[in-house]
Formats: sequence, C-alpha cells, structure tokens
Amino acid sequence: MKEQQPNSKHCFVCGVDNPLGLKITFYKTGPGEVIAETIISENYQGYPGVVHGGIVAAILDEVAGRALMGEDPPRFMYTAHLDVQYRDKVPTGKPIQIVGKALKFKDRTAQALSNIFDQNGKLLAEAKALMVDIPKELIRVEDLASEGWKVYTSQSSE
Repeated sequence: MKEQQPNSKHCFVCGVDNPLGLKITFYKTGPGEVIAETIISENYQGYPGVVHGGIVAAILDEVAGRALMGEDPPRFMYTAHLDVQYRDKVPTGKPIQIVGKALKFKDRTAQALSNIFDQNGKLLAEAKALMVDIPKELIRVEDLASEGWKVYTSQSSE
C-alpha cells in the first residue's frame, strides 16, 4: 500500500505553491506509517553539500505529524516537543528517504518517531515528537480542499 497524502498550498515542507518551500510529497504506507523520497536542493544547505540542521528538524517534524494524521478527517497537531538526534550529515543533491511512524495516542496528544535515511539506508537523523491536537475551532476539517489541502497530481496547485 502506498497512498499519496494531501499537500497544502503554502506549507514550508509540503506546500505546492510555496516558492521557498521544499515541496515534499508524502505517502501513507500503512496505519500510522508515512514515507517520502526527495532530493534537497543546495539552497537549503548549512554548509556546502550538507542540509541545514533547522531544515532537517523541519522535515522530521512534518513527517512525525503526518504519521499521526490518521484517516478522514485528518488529525492536525501542533508540535509540543521535538527531540532531534543528528547521526550524520544529510546531503544536498542526493536522494534521501523520510519515514514517520506513530507510537502512542492519548486524548489530545500523541507521539511519533521520524527518521531520515540516505540512499543506502544509513540513518542520518531521527526524532521523537510529542504532538498536541490543534483546537477544532482553529481548523475547518469539513472543507479542507477549499483551504488548499488536497492531493495534487503535479507539484502545482493549478
């Protein structure tokens, strides 16, 4: 099973219309499991050939939240705590795989693991995230498509 998750229009990590964003597409591979494969441009380097640590953390944060989304309607969450472990350099210009896995669910909170691997399967970075539900009054889950949250067949919202 590999089912494309929706993207948004303006999110830094997944936004299809964000000219400064990463435009990463994520796929659900099973209950509470999400993957993405991408190449990060040198525009996001901390130093030559290496993705900036803040960008690495943003990617790990995004995939953790996506692993916790569940079904329809999705469960949107804020990050309360993100513990990142940088194991090796995340390269620019080379394929990486991003993996998120849901761990524990409680009433308003949940935990997930996220990982970034190189093209040979070597673990480059990992994180454990504690997430908290976004209050229902702040997001209209009944009409997410009108807010730009949908599956785009290309990397543009047109």
